[in-house]
Amino acid sequence: MNTLNKKYIEAAIEKNGLILPLPHQFVLPEKVLQFGTGVLLRGLPDQYIDQANRRGRFNGRVVVVKTTAQGSLLPYYQQDSLYSIYMRGKVGDQLIDQTYVNASISRVLNATEDWNAIREFAISPDLELVISNTTEVGIVYHAERIDADMPSSFPGKLLALLHHRYLHYKGDAEKGLVILPAELIEYNGDKLRGVLMQLIAYNELEQDFINWFETAVVICNTLVDRIVPGKLSEDEHKAKEISFGFTDELMISCEPFGLWVIESTHERVKRAVGFSDAQAGCNVVPSIHKYKELKLRMLNATHTFSCAISMLAGVSLVRESMSDKELSVFIADLVLQEIKDAIISDEISEDEAIRFGKTVLDRFANPFLDHKWENISSQYALKMQVRCIPLIFAYHQKKDTLPLKMLIGLAAYLVWSDADIDSLKQLLSHEKIWSENLTQIPGLTDLMGTLIQLIKSKGIHTLIKI
Repeated sequence: MNTLNKKYIEAAIEKNGLILPLPHQFVLPEKVLQFGTGVLLRGLPDQYIDQANRRGRFNGRVVVVKTTAQGSLLPYYQQDSLYSIYMRGKVGDQLIDQTYVNASISRVLNATEDWNAIREFAISPDLELVISNTTEVGIVYHAERIDADMPSSFPGKLLALLHHRYLHYKGDAEKGLVILPAELIEYNGDKLRGVLMQLIAYNELEQDFINWFETAVVICNTLVDRIVPGKLSEDEHKAKEISFGFTDELMISCEPFGLWVIESTHERVKRAVGFSDAQAGCNVVPSIHKYKELKLRMLNATHTFSCAISMLAGVSLVRESMSDKELSVFIADLVLQEIKDAIISDEISEDEAIRFGKTVLDRFANPFLDHKWENISSQYALKMQVRCIPLIFAYHQKKDTLPLKMLIGLAAYLVWSDADIDSLKQLLSHEKIWSENLTQIPGLTDLMGTLIQLIKSKGIHTLIKI
């Protein structure tokens, strides 16, 4: 069987739902330096870039730096950095089942072995963007010299390359870069900038470089969201390879939904991010707060409210809850009625909340994802405190009534976690648990007592039907 590479693409035709790169995509200039080979980067930013290139919009490829010792780069060399993305899921009433061969990556370099080549690319006149996902521990300050052979940390490497570029172009403000961290942490751009400033101070870098860094280098906060499970099962992988007629060690799967929000009003960012596509979920906006709130409340809080309910109902997978007539209606009403009413504001319109809520329901119902409620229950108490309790207060404040479905979710959590509910009022008033005194809401304690007793005596299904 053939290997997926340029030679295969030149001789292949699109078949069996396989979408191949176009010839012009292979000769585009290298405009992006990416730290990380992880599936989230390959399944979201790199996919946006690939799709934009296909349409003749961004017209740039990615040089990837492998920053970890795990895994081999041999598949990238053998496959000319090509890989297939198996995109499958539900969008409204339509099932999506498509496979793209992604040609966004031009080459992959090893941070340790190819540092000189990385430094050489850092001064390329075509380079405009830096993207990273080095996990939440990647953006951490380590006191280290950037004039060493190769700094050990990601911020150290990045600062060394920025300083090298500054010196090469003699401080030319037009040669600054746009940096888009995709690490899954709050205000990732602000965090990275702060660490870089600490390193600048530690290395006692010149004031002229500091001025260049502060004016010519734009670091953005970003928000990313897509489920990218990564590898397919062994049987699915083999079936795909047989269907397409090639072997692909880099094949990944992902859901159709994608969100990458980049926070900036800077003209340099707007020019550089030529792959942005609001319809596909890639936006450059003045503030990411609205999108964070939509994700936190409509996606994450719905997960948390629904988790114990589903497990008490004997359901183990999220998609199974959406296949259950009563559970699916309950969850839809929870997100499209109660949570929607709690979050709409001058910033978030009702239409925006409904549209986002419907994408949440589609994602929950994805028949190809085995998302376990048991996994979602990890750190359950903290998730309930951060994601859900503020919604209960917001709903009551706006509607002057109690959010019944949210409180069923809270009651189910207390029953599932075997909480001490003999002194329910004392438990609900415990601000260290909830960050709020829930008994301040009139009628909440009595209703919670009733819901808990009904779950214990008659089962959760009695309440799901409400």
